[in-house]
Amino acid sequence: MDSKQLTDISYSVLDLATIAEGRTPPDTFRHSLEIARLTEQLGYKRYWFAEHHNMINVASSATAVLIGYIAAGTSSIRVGSGGIMLPNHAPLIVAEQFGTLASLYPDRIDLGLGRAPGSDQLTAKEIRGENFYAQHHFPQDVEKLQLFFSEDNSTGSVRAIPGEGLDIPIWILGSSTDSARLAAAMGLPYAFASHFAPTQFLTAIDLYRRNFRPSAHLKEPYVMACVNVVAADTDDEARRLFTSLQQFFIGVISGKRQLLQPPVDSMDGIWNIYEEEAVKQMLGYAFIGGTKKLKKDMQNFINKTGVDEVMATSHIFSHEAKMRSFELFAEVFK
Repeated sequence: MDSKQLTDISYSVLDLATIAEGRTPPDTFRHSLEIARLTEQLGYKRYWFAEHHNMINVASSATAVLIGYIAAGTSSIRVGSGGIMLPNHAPLIVAEQFGTLASLYPDRIDLGLGRAPGSDQLTAKEIRGENFYAQHHFPQDVEKLQLFFSEDNSTGSVRAIPGEGLDIPIWILGSSTDSARLAAAMGLPYAFASHFAPTQFLTAIDLYRRNFRPSAHLKEPYVMACVNVVAADTDDEARRLFTSLQQFFIGVISGKRQLLQPPVDSMDGIWNIYEEEAVKQMLGYAFIGGTKKLKKDMQNFINKTGVDEVMATSHIFSHEAKMRSFELFAEVFK
């Protein structure tokens, strides 16, 4: 693998539209637009939202709507899904929605696809209705989407209007080797959720690269890693801000979710030993500190993984501190 430098790497944003204590979804959406405008100016390549449901602290459930909102308020940054949970939707509806977005904002829309529900099983049943019990065919549904976007479908009995004939990049998202095999077989770019599922990351991207088959969409394998980032002017301040994310993940593992909490001086008394160990395992790829530390840590990460792009997700309580974090993280790649 060729050695890459940070200046060779694209950097992007994953936004879960996290709702902080004392704020509302409208506040969160306004803040997302401010961050998107800032990151566009700072050279970030993409701004993605992830589909989640029935979570008190995550407001990105209507993912396509938010993509349109951000795309309308920016001018050049790519906007997309990280991802659309395809089993929740008919491929035709996804093709029409993203065809509409790509028609409104040409050459700026990405479609990242995942196979998980983005929710608990009870919520998934509400979303899917009787289809909850049907067998899902993720690879075939991805192929249906490709067909709907293809000009070759112009004589088909079912067509996506708008959508047909548009060049909308499709990404395979995943947190396991199953998704890596699919992305490799289909010759599509691969985005790995190492921000919460680090265990199979290295194995999955190695499998993807070794088994990649060039396609009309992509000639060489392309790997993007999503990681947690909390940057601040000092390492100590970054570590303090990081405690909001640690508290967030206690809710993930316990199922007792709460709005994003303010940072604390110490996590002692907030988590027990089992929660601490589980959170630290899930946050194995978290980059915390000032720019000097982040440059060193990120270069080591690139040396180890050879990824082509890094997507940062930042659960930071203060909007101003979050904006500053994205400013500092951009400096890492300069």
